[in-house]
Amino acid sequence: MSAVRMFATAGRVLRQLSHDPRSIGLMLVVPSLLVGLFAWLFVDQAGVFDRLGGPLLALFPFVVMFVITSVTTLRERRSGTLERLMTTPLAKPDFIIGYALAFGLMATLQAVVTVSYAVYVCGLEVDGALWELGLVAVVDALLGTALGLLASAFARTEFQAVQFMPVLVFPQMILGGLFMPRDQMPEVLYAISDWLPLSYAIDAVAAVRDGDEGWDLWHPILVVAAFAVGALVLASLTLRRRTP
Repeated sequence: MSAVRMFATAGRVLRQLSHDPRSIGLMLVVPSLLVGLFAWLFVDQAGVFDRLGGPLLALFPFVVMFVITSVTTLRERRSGTLERLMTTPLAKPDFIIGYALAFGLMATLQAVVTVSYAVYVCGLEVDGALWELGLVAVVDALLGTALGLLASAFARTEFQAVQFMPVLVFPQMILGGLFMPRDQMPEVLYAISDWLPLSYAIDAVAAVRDGDEGWDLWHPILVVAAFAVGALVLASLTLRRRTP
């Protein structure tokens, strides 16, 4: 691996994104709009948005970054860009980490915008520090980026990349504790949820909401980060130059 090549890849991806206003809007604007719609939906029901708004800050960045990353990476491979890059000294880890750095920066901007909108516009109240809520949102978005890179290695078309959502995203949404506390689930489903990273992302948001500190907060954050690193490693091992 080479730091120069990784940062060069990240810079190239950011330059491409700067010419794609739809993707920028999807990453930076859509999550806030969805949070705002949810807050509006429950405006007359006190406490509902404070209870569920936090988990949405874990869910929406995760989903959006998964879609953007998987489709963008697959487009690189189908267009032959990756094939040309691999004729240079660029290694697969350089490509994967470069993409992760670029989308990690976008994830940070997304977290700042979405958390600020949720707190200062929609009135979301949390007992923990706002920077902790922002950190959780960033880590969740990075998880979506990592899983998107991994999914793109197995998809042949952009449509197939999106089709991975029912496999990698929807089960986590259902079992992650958004709709029902995990400790109230049937034992088998609870055991499955323990192996899903989004469960820990929602746990981390709940910890910030409740003002928890120490291991109660950092344990789920570190688990999500570990899943993200593992997905990046698998993505670098399975990345193909082009789609057959």
